[in-house]
Amino acid sequence: MIQVPGMQVARLGRFTIDTITGWGSSWIFLVQVIKSIFSRPFRFRLFLEQLYSIGVNSVLVILLISVFTGAVLAVQAEFTLSKFGAVAFTGSAVALSLIRELGPVLTALMVIGRAGSACTAELGIMKITEQVDALRSMAVDPIKYLMVPRFLAALVSVPLLTAMSIAVGIWGGYIVGVGILGLSPGTFMTQIYSAVAPDDIFSGLIKAVVFGFIFGWVACYKGHTCGFGAIGVNRATTQAVVTASVAVLVVDYFLTSILTQFFMD
Repeated sequence: MIQVPGMQVARLGRFTIDTITGWGSSWIFLVQVIKSIFSRPFRFRLFLEQLYSIGVNSVLVILLISVFTGAVLAVQAEFTLSKFGAVAFTGSAVALSLIRELGPVLTALMVIGRAGSACTAELGIMKITEQVDALRSMAVDPIKYLMVPRFLAALVSVPLLTAMSIAVGIWGGYIVGVGILGLSPGTFMTQIYSAVAPDDIFSGLIKAVVFGFIFGWVACYKGHTCGFGAIGVNRATTQAVVTASVAVLVVDYFLTSILTQFFMD
Protein backbone atom coordinates (compact mmCIF):
# COMPACT_ATOMS: atom_id res chain seq x y z
CA MET A 1 0.00 0.00 0.00
CA ILE A 2 1.38 3.42 -0.99
CA GLN A 3 1.82 5.79 1.92
CA VAL A 4 1.05 9.45 1.18
CA PRO A 5 3.19 11.88 3.23
CA GLY A 6 1.25 14.00 5.67
CA MET A 7 2.62 17.21 4.19
CA GLN A 8 1.17 16.40 0.78
CA VAL A 9 -2.20 15.60 2.34
CA ALA A 10 -2.15 18.91 4.21
CA ARG A 11 -1.22 20.77 1.02
CA LEU A 12 -4.02 19.09 -0.90
CA GLY A 13 -6.51 19.89 1.85
CA ARG A 14 -5.38 23.52 1.99
CA PHE A 15 -5.71 23.84 -1.78
CA THR A 16 -9.20 22.31 -1.72
CA ILE A 17 -10.38 24.58 1.09
CA ASP A 18 -8.92 27.69 -0.55
CA THR A 19 -10.51 26.80 -3.89
CA ILE A 20 -13.96 26.23 -2.41
CA THR A 21 -13.69 29.35 -0.24
CA GLY A 22 -12.57 31.50 -3.17
CA TRP A 23 -15.34 30.18 -5.40
CA GLY A 24 -17.95 30.91 -2.74
CA SER A 25 -16.63 34.39 -2.00
CA SER A 26 -16.64 35.25 -5.70
CA TRP A 27 -20.35 34.42 -5.90
CA ILE A 28 -21.05 36.46 -2.77
CA PHE A 29 -19.15 39.35 -4.36
CA LEU A 30 -21.22 39.01 -7.55
CA VAL A 31 -24.48 39.10 -5.59
CA GLN A 32 -23.32 42.24 -3.77
CA VAL A 33 -22.45 43.94 -7.06
CA ILE A 34 -25.79 43.06 -8.66
CA LYS A 35 -27.68 44.31 -5.58
CA SER A 36 -25.71 47.55 -5.62
CA ILE A 37 -26.62 48.16 -9.28
CA PHE A 38 -30.27 48.66 -8.31
CA SER A 39 -29.60 50.85 -5.28
CA ARG A 40 -29.24 54.62 -5.26
CA PRO A 41 -27.37 56.71 -6.12
CA PHE A 42 -26.28 55.65 -9.59
CA ARG A 43 -23.06 57.46 -10.41
CA PHE A 44 -23.49 57.95 -14.13
CA ARG A 45 -20.30 59.99 -14.47
CA LEU A 46 -18.17 57.16 -13.09
CA PHE A 47 -19.89 54.76 -15.46
CA LEU A 48 -19.06 57.00 -18.44
CA GLU A 49 -15.44 57.26 -17.32
CA GLN A 50 -15.11 53.49 -17.17
CA LEU A 51 -16.96 53.10 -20.45
CA TYR A 52 -14.36 55.36 -22.03
CA SER A 53 -11.47 53.56 -20.34
CA ILE A 54 -12.64 50.05 -21.22
CA GLY A 55 -14.50 50.63 -24.47
CA VAL A 56 -13.19 53.66 -26.31
CA ASN A 57 -9.55 52.99 -25.47
CA SER A 58 -9.89 49.45 -26.84
CA VAL A 59 -11.34 50.48 -30.21
CA LEU A 60 -8.03 50.83 -32.05
CA VAL A 61 -6.66 47.42 -31.10
CA ILE A 62 -10.02 45.77 -31.81
CA LEU A 63 -10.18 47.34 -35.27
CA LEU A 64 -6.64 46.27 -36.07
CA ILE A 65 -7.20 42.68 -34.98
CA SER A 66 -10.59 42.46 -36.71
CA VAL A 67 -9.53 43.67 -40.14
CA PHE A 68 -6.68 41.17 -40.33
CA THR A 69 -8.85 38.39 -38.92
CA GLY A 70 -11.37 38.96 -41.70
CA ALA A 71 -8.56 39.08 -44.25
CA VAL A 72 -7.10 35.78 -43.06
CA LEU A 73 -10.54 34.17 -43.05
CA ALA A 74 -11.10 35.25 -46.65
CA VAL A 75 -7.78 33.79 -47.78
CA GLN A 76 -8.30 30.51 -45.93
CA ALA A 77 -11.94 30.15 -46.98
CA GLU A 78 -11.14 30.83 -50.63
CA PHE A 79 -8.25 28.34 -50.57
CA THR A 80 -10.35 25.61 -48.92
CA LEU A 81 -13.57 26.16 -50.88
CA SER A 82 -11.72 26.28 -54.21
CA LYS A 83 -10.95 22.58 -53.77
CA PHE A 84 -14.68 21.86 -53.87
CA GLY A 85 -15.61 24.40 -56.52
CA ALA A 86 -17.49 26.49 -53.96
CA VAL A 87 -15.53 29.75 -54.00
CA ALA A 88 -18.80 31.67 -54.22
CA PHE A 89 -19.49 30.82 -50.57
CA THR A 90 -16.40 32.64 -49.31
CA GLY A 91 -18.42 35.64 -48.16
CA SER A 92 -20.85 33.56 -46.12
CA ALA A 93 -17.98 31.58 -44.57
CA VAL A 94 -16.24 34.78 -43.46
CA ALA A 95 -19.40 36.39 -42.12
CA LEU A 96 -20.69 33.35 -40.21
CA SER A 97 -17.30 32.64 -38.69
CA LEU A 98 -17.03 36.20 -37.42
CA ILE A 99 -20.62 36.58 -36.24
CA ARG A 100 -21.04 33.27 -34.48
CA GLU A 101 -17.57 32.60 -33.11
CA LEU A 102 -14.46 34.64 -33.82
CA GLY A 103 -15.95 38.10 -33.35
CA PRO A 104 -17.21 37.60 -29.77
CA VAL A 105 -14.30 35.41 -28.63
CA LEU A 106 -11.42 37.46 -30.05
CA THR A 107 -12.98 40.72 -28.87
CA ALA A 108 -13.44 39.38 -25.34
CA LEU A 109 -9.88 38.05 -25.18
CA MET A 110 -8.39 41.31 -26.45
CA VAL A 111 -10.44 43.45 -24.05
CA ILE A 112 -9.52 41.18 -21.15
CA GLY A 113 -5.85 41.43 -22.02
CA ARG A 114 -5.89 45.20 -22.47
CA ALA A 115 -8.52 46.53 -20.08
CA GLY A 116 -8.97 43.62 -17.67
CA SER A 117 -5.41 43.73 -16.44
CA ALA A 118 -5.55 47.51 -16.07
CA CYS A 119 -8.85 47.34 -14.17
CA THR A 120 -7.57 44.69 -11.76
CA ALA A 121 -4.27 46.50 -11.19
CA GLU A 122 -6.04 49.80 -10.54
CA LEU A 123 -8.38 48.27 -7.98
CA GLY A 124 -5.53 46.34 -6.38
CA ILE A 125 -3.38 49.44 -5.99
CA MET A 126 -6.32 51.31 -4.47
CA LYS A 127 -6.69 48.52 -1.94
CA ILE A 128 -3.03 48.25 -0.89
CA THR A 129 -2.73 52.04 -0.59
CA GLU A 130 -5.79 52.00 1.70
CA GLN A 131 -7.94 54.13 -0.61
CA VAL A 132 -10.71 51.54 -0.26
CA ASP A 133 -10.56 51.86 3.54
CA ALA A 134 -10.72 55.63 3.14
CA LEU A 135 -13.96 55.27 1.20
CA ARG A 136 -15.43 53.14 3.97
CA SER A 137 -14.37 55.71 6.57
CA MET A 138 -16.36 58.32 4.61
CA ALA A 139 -19.43 56.03 4.55
CA VAL A 140 -19.01 55.32 0.83
CA ASP A 141 -19.65 51.75 -0.24
CA PRO A 142 -16.62 50.56 -2.28
CA ILE A 143 -18.77 48.02 -4.12
CA LYS A 144 -21.16 50.74 -5.25
CA TYR A 145 -18.48 53.35 -5.97
CA LEU A 146 -15.72 51.24 -7.54
CA MET A 147 -17.11 47.91 -8.73
CA VAL A 148 -20.53 48.75 -10.18
CA PRO A 149 -19.31 51.32 -12.77
CA ARG A 150 -16.59 48.94 -13.98
CA PHE A 151 -18.91 45.96 -14.07
CA LEU A 152 -21.58 47.79 -16.05
CA ALA A 153 -19.00 49.34 -18.38
CA ALA A 154 -17.63 45.87 -19.16
CA LEU A 155 -21.15 44.56 -19.72
CA VAL A 156 -21.87 47.34 -22.23
CA SER A 157 -18.46 47.69 -23.89
CA VAL A 158 -17.86 44.09 -24.97
CA PRO A 159 -21.09 43.74 -27.04
CA LEU A 160 -20.52 47.12 -28.70
CA LEU A 161 -16.91 46.30 -29.49
CA THR A 162 -18.01 42.90 -30.78
CA ALA A 163 -20.46 44.46 -33.21
CA MET A 164 -17.71 46.81 -34.41
CA SER A 165 -15.27 43.89 -34.69
CA ILE A 166 -17.67 41.85 -36.82
CA ALA A 167 -18.41 44.73 -39.19
CA VAL A 168 -14.74 45.59 -39.66
CA GLY A 169 -13.81 41.92 -40.01
CA ILE A 170 -16.34 41.42 -42.80
CA TRP A 171 -15.02 44.57 -44.48
CA GLY A 172 -11.46 43.23 -44.24
CA GLY A 173 -12.58 39.93 -45.76
CA TYR A 174 -14.34 41.82 -48.54
CA ILE A 175 -11.27 43.92 -49.36
CA VAL A 176 -9.02 40.87 -49.58
CA GLY A 177 -11.56 38.62 -51.25
CA VAL A 178 -12.62 41.09 -53.92
CA GLY A 179 -9.55 43.27 -54.28
CA ILE A 180 -6.81 40.63 -54.06
CA LEU A 181 -8.36 37.23 -54.71
CA GLY A 182 -10.57 38.49 -57.53
CA LEU A 183 -13.92 37.30 -56.16
CA SER A 184 -17.13 38.82 -57.46
CA PRO A 185 -18.27 41.65 -55.15
CA GLY A 186 -21.93 40.96 -55.89
CA THR A 187 -21.61 37.26 -55.14
CA PHE A 188 -19.60 37.97 -51.99
CA MET A 189 -22.27 40.23 -50.50
CA THR A 190 -25.23 38.23 -51.80
CA GLN A 191 -23.98 35.09 -50.09
CA ILE A 192 -23.64 37.01 -46.83
CA TYR A 193 -27.21 38.30 -47.04
CA SER A 194 -28.59 34.86 -47.87
CA ALA A 195 -26.54 32.89 -45.31
CA VAL A 196 -26.70 35.13 -42.23
CA ALA A 197 -29.95 34.76 -40.29
CA PRO A 198 -31.22 36.67 -37.23
CA ASP A 199 -30.46 33.59 -35.12
CA ASP A 200 -26.78 33.92 -36.01
CA ILE A 201 -26.73 37.55 -34.90
CA PHE A 202 -28.58 36.74 -31.66
CA SER A 203 -26.12 33.95 -30.97
CA GLY A 204 -23.13 36.26 -31.33
CA LEU A 205 -24.80 38.97 -29.25
CA ILE A 206 -25.62 36.57 -26.42
CA LYS A 207 -22.02 35.38 -26.35
CA ALA A 208 -20.73 38.95 -26.26
CA VAL A 209 -22.98 39.85 -23.31
CA VAL A 210 -21.92 36.74 -21.37
CA PHE A 211 -18.25 37.39 -22.08
CA GLY A 212 -18.62 40.98 -20.89
CA PHE A 213 -20.25 39.66 -17.74
CA ILE A 214 -17.31 37.30 -17.14
CA PHE A 215 -14.78 40.06 -17.80
CA GLY A 216 -16.40 42.48 -15.35
CA TRP A 217 -16.92 39.83 -12.67
CA VAL A 218 -13.41 38.37 -12.71
CA ALA A 219 -11.51 41.66 -13.09
CA CYS A 220 -13.40 43.39 -10.30
CA TYR A 221 -13.27 40.40 -7.96
CA LYS A 222 -9.53 39.85 -8.38
CA GLY A 223 -8.86 43.53 -7.81
CA HIS A 224 -11.16 43.58 -4.78
CA THR A 225 -9.44 40.57 -3.17
CA CYS A 226 -5.90 41.58 -4.15
CA GLY A 227 -3.11 40.69 -1.74
CA PHE A 228 -0.82 43.31 -0.26
CA GLY A 229 2.31 44.63 -1.90
CA ALA A 230 3.54 44.64 -5.45
CA ILE A 231 3.54 40.84 -5.50
CA GLY A 232 -0.13 40.79 -4.57
CA VAL A 233 -1.06 43.18 -7.38
CA ASN A 234 1.06 41.23 -9.85
CA ARG A 235 -0.54 37.93 -8.83
CA ALA A 236 -4.08 39.34 -8.93
CA THR A 237 -3.55 40.87 -12.39
CA THR A 238 -2.14 37.65 -13.81
CA GLN A 239 -4.91 35.56 -12.26
CA ALA A 240 -7.58 37.91 -13.60
CA VAL A 241 -6.35 37.72 -17.20
CA VAL A 242 -5.76 33.96 -17.14
CA THR A 243 -9.00 33.11 -15.31
CA ALA A 244 -11.19 35.34 -17.47
CA SER A 245 -9.58 34.13 -20.72
CA VAL A 246 -9.97 30.46 -19.80
CA ALA A 247 -13.53 31.07 -18.63
CA VAL A 248 -14.39 32.73 -21.95
CA LEU A 249 -13.11 29.76 -23.94
CA VAL A 250 -14.80 27.18 -21.71
CA VAL A 251 -18.12 29.04 -21.59
CA ASP A 252 -17.93 29.57 -25.35
CA TYR A 253 -18.05 25.81 -25.91
CA PHE A 254 -21.13 25.35 -23.75
CA LEU A 255 -22.85 28.40 -25.21
CA THR A 256 -22.15 27.18 -28.74
CA SER A 257 -23.61 23.75 -27.93
CA ILE A 258 -26.69 25.19 -26.21
CA LEU A 259 -27.41 27.94 -28.72
CA THR A 260 -26.92 25.61 -31.69
CA GLN A 261 -29.46 23.16 -30.33
CA PHE A 262 -31.82 25.95 -29.28
CA PHE A 263 -31.91 27.71 -32.63
CA MET A 264 -32.06 24.40 -34.51
CA ASP A 265 -35.24 23.58 -32.63
